[in-house]
Amino acid sequence: MSVLLTLTRIVQAAAEADSPAVQVRKLVDGIQREMDVDACSLYLVDDHQDLVLAASHGLGAAAVGHATIPHKQGLVGLVVAGRHPVNLVEPASHPAFHYVSGSDEEQFRSFCGVPLIRAGAVIGALVVQRREPRPLSAEEEAFLVTLGTQLALVVANWQDWHETDKYAPRVLRGIRGSPGIGIGSVFLCEDLDLFSVVDAPCRDRDGAKAQWRELLSRVQSEVREEQSALGDSLSREVAGIFDAYHMLLSDPALRLGVEQGIDAGHDLPSALRGVIQHFAKLFMAMEDPYLRARHEDIRHLGNRLYGTWREGMTGSGDENLPGGPLVLVGAQVSVSHIAAVPREQLAGIACFQGSTLSHTAVLANALGIPAVMGLGEVRGIGEGDNILVDGNQASVILNPEPAVLAEYRELARSEQQLRGLLQELRDQPAITRDGHRVNLYANSGLIADLSPGLAAGAEGLGLYRTEIPFMISETFPSEEEQYRLYRDVITAYRGKPVHMRILDVGADKPLPYFPVQEPNPVLGWRGIRFCLDNSALLMTQLRAMLRAAQGSQQLRILLPMVSASSELERFHVLLNDALAQLLEEGQTVCRPEVGIMVEVPAAISQLGKWRDEIDFLSIGSNDLSQYLLALDRNNPRVSPSYDHLHPSVLSEIARVVEAGAALKLPVSLCGEMSSDPEAVILLLGLGIRTLSLSAAQLPRIKWLIRAADSGEAARLAAQALQLRETNAIRELTESYLQSLAPPWLSKQHEVKQL
Repeated sequence: MSVLLTLTRIVQAAAEADSPAVQVRKLVDGIQREMDVDACSLYLVDDHQDLVLAASHGLGAAAVGHATIPHKQGLVGLVVAGRHPVNLVEPASHPAFHYVSGSDEEQFRSFCGVPLIRAGAVIGALVVQRREPRPLSAEEEAFLVTLGTQLALVVANWQDWHETDKYAPRVLRGIRGSPGIGIGSVFLCEDLDLFSVVDAPCRDRDGAKAQWRELLSRVQSEVREEQSALGDSLSREVAGIFDAYHMLLSDPALRLGVEQGIDAGHDLPSALRGVIQHFAKLFMAMEDPYLRARHEDIRHLGNRLYGTWREGMTGSGDENLPGGPLVLVGAQVSVSHIAAVPREQLAGIACFQGSTLSHTAVLANALGIPAVMGLGEVRGIGEGDNILVDGNQASVILNPEPAVLAEYRELARSEQQLRGLLQELRDQPAITRDGHRVNLYANSGLIADLSPGLAAGAEGLGLYRTEIPFMISETFPSEEEQYRLYRDVITAYRGKPVHMRILDVGADKPLPYFPVQEPNPVLGWRGIRFCLDNSALLMTQLRAMLRAAQGSQQLRILLPMVSASSELERFHVLLNDALAQLLEEGQTVCRPEVGIMVEVPAAISQLGKWRDEIDFLSIGSNDLSQYLLALDRNNPRVSPSYDHLHPSVLSEIARVVEAGAALKLPVSLCGEMSSDPEAVILLLGLGIRTLSLSAAQLPRIKWLIRAADSGEAARLAAQALQLRETNAIRELTESYLQSLAPPWLSKQHEVKQL
């Protein structure tokens, strides 16, 4: 308990710091004070594997930030190389001792250092020293090891905050938002954060509620104006985004929630914060990344309302835009920020927060604006700084070197030429050089996703997520509400197959009006388990789907998370009942094809037993990979180890393809593998002939398939299945891709080497 209390005091003191550099200094000061040592120092590994004295309490101030211990030298090098504590007296007499000039460490007669390890790599060492020739006790050494473990979490990205030339080039890594290359000047989007609003009392409740209703009306009008500003043709592509904002702004739960907060004595901003936080937390608790990303929309809307309220109070408004190409940079870049910049001037978007599934990314894709999301906390970015957004590689370069800038400008020109080439392929089939046809379908979940898929040449919808109507409603949506939505989707893809996944919610994606708490939601009440246990909901959804199809053969129903025969049997009983009911009511309906998503590993060995109950297989590569590897790709501690080209994932996909061929069941694949060029070549070689992917990536993958030879891909896949390491598989496939010389891939490869 004493150790925990001491650790808490040190961490709490450091948490008050306003920058990582100050935070580390406070940690070093706290450790020196709490452990009653004469010196505490932090050494961190640099790009050359040398050790830099990053912070110290007790060593010479002139050495901090400048002194360097060469790789594997000195006692600190011994700690790092051995990955083990070194605890001794009279360090100067040790054969490995390396004196650091200007450190004044000759005065210390004891030394104890422990390694700092992050994600399996040694990133530095924590060292304490005393003038007294006495080694640390076993308890003290254990305490220092504990502190080192905690400190490693703080300093893992020290080179990002280490003081450098403000105008020196910096490369930031993020998440793909929208492909393309954007070059311009930084335009900072004001970082309004409703969540930082402090509670304040309301002195005029009636006046505050009237102000709130006026605020809602004003923001609704502004959203309509922004939609119009984006243009009629573009607004149709992204209508779903604006529809979502309109629905949220019109939702009685939002209006009444804020009014109730005001009645409870809170002023308008703090009442608004409470309601927005409540709904954002509901979405954040969801395991499904698509639905979890919707919390960003809630936060965007809350910040938008707060910003508009603040403008009304202060009279501040938008400033004039500077000239030249602009890259919007901020924690969250909203729809209003995007709409405020003329399309010809908007070069790119760089978000510190957000994901590839956020509305910002969806809108950027629809408008063809390069975007990178999820960059994390970034300091030192100034208005007007030169910035380069590489949406293909999910990276951002601040103040790029002239040579790098020149290469990227050439890449951007190549991208422009490529877009013209890919547009010519829009209505061409994806056929390999040796004549094998591959069907390319789009994934969707928003109305905004439909038009871009069709414009990219999608031959159907490979996965339509039906969860959204359930998430934005105050109650379970009616059959009629679902029918209208599904009818719009099927009509948009007239004559093309539409694969609709049944409601995929549960403990991992709790509905606001149906909360479920479970200790391990990923393995809990979700997918088909939830639907079968709530058969009335599933019956309503099936009736809406069947009615929307109006007797056509377009509709195909996907069942998520199937792992047991009884689940299929129970589903077909419900489907038969739905068909019988509708036929009796005089509806024109017919039995749709039914398939399962192969994402639970337990399903693979049972496919032969299910032949008479399924018509096709769809491999859900994201979940299948996560379950096989026991890795959460959204967990930063383990996500670096996640790769869908892991040998076990490829082997299981090969098993599914073989089973499908033996059972005469069509096999498709949806997930990130479908957008990964290296994976696509292997999938082609394994026998996959239907892929479902995002509209933005579809033209590139079509080009790749038309350039490839299925025989060569099969030989490559056979080689890959014999390899033991993911890196070796990627080296193999990358070499093949370079031989094909895709115009976008070869140039990107050159740029990556800079």
